[in-house]
Amino acid sequence: MKSLLLGAACVALVFVFGCGSQPGDSSGGGLSIVVIPKGTTHEFWKSIHAGAKKAEQELSAAGQPVKIIWKGPLKEDDRDEQIKVVENFIAREVDGMVLAPLDDKALIRPVETAANADIPVVIIDSGLQSEKYASFVATDNYLGGRMGGAHLGKLLGGNGNVLLLRYAVGSASTTKRENGFLDELKENFPGIKVLSSDQYAGATRDLAYTASQNLLSRYGNEVNGVFCPNESVSVSMTKALRDIGKAGGEVKVIGFDTSVQSLRDLESGDVQGLVVQNPVKMGYLGVMTLVDHLDGKPVAKRIDTGVVLVTRENMTEPDMQALLNPPLEKYLGTGN
Repeated sequence: MKSLLLGAACVALVFVFGCGSQPGDSSGGGLSIVVIPKGTTHEFWKSIHAGAKKAEQELSAAGQPVKIIWKGPLKEDDRDEQIKVVENFIAREVDGMVLAPLDDKALIRPVETAANADIPVVIIDSGLQSEKYASFVATDNYLGGRMGGAHLGKLLGGNGNVLLLRYAVGSASTTKRENGFLDELKENFPGIKVLSSDQYAGATRDLAYTASQNLLSRYGNEVNGVFCPNESVSVSMTKALRDIGKAGGEVKVIGFDTSVQSLRDLESGDVQGLVVQNPVKMGYLGVMTLVDHLDGKPVAKRIDTGVVLVTRENMTEPDMQALLNPPLEKYLGTGN
């Protein structure tokens, strides 16, 4: 049935992409699974990739050959490119997809097209406004946002002015974090005023830095705390605060996700907390759940991969260090 549905598409794309014999496709009877991140620039996605490769290694060692194909857009605002990647791998008739949709509406049609072609999709990281997927493996992002809001509220003693710099329109994961943060303040910290919550940072650190500068040029003399819903916003806002002499705790910063720079900022005291996911686990369970589904085993529709609050005080604890410094090279090798 899949061949009948996709034969025409495969012929149309054969000179560009080939069909069934592309580099990276599985051969010899193993499963071919494409893992499609939102982007390939941020450090978060390297950890997702490592988790997927960990699953590949474990499955292959257990006698179930799996080939992971890693392909995604460069930047997290390129919806057309991510859609194109999904469509290309439908035409190549992979066995399944693990997808982090960068837009919860724009990716509905390609995901449903894959499902109709008997190519199951496991959604990771960020939600999709559709039910035609095998499972959704992700952080409870709303809870993470509430955790960030609670920590910032306590640091400010329940009073003061804060900023929320949003990430991007259509990103379900960060929208849930932002909503969780705002709900936490509204319900439990009525003495805190949100000065701005309608500005977006964009997909890169450069864009986020410019947006941070613009916000601080307007509110820099009033703001006491900031919530940043992802890694690029966290690093960029912290840099902008340093530029105006407001870092080091004068303005409390709660970020989301980790990178080399954001951990340095946490250790130095420029950031007061990071809400941290487990992207290695997310990539790993995304692949393992898809393989279980392909094997006919029942899988949960929603799998929570966990979230914690990391501070300067607890970041050296063994459990936190295991989360903050996973052995990525073990799975990706030094060349990745």
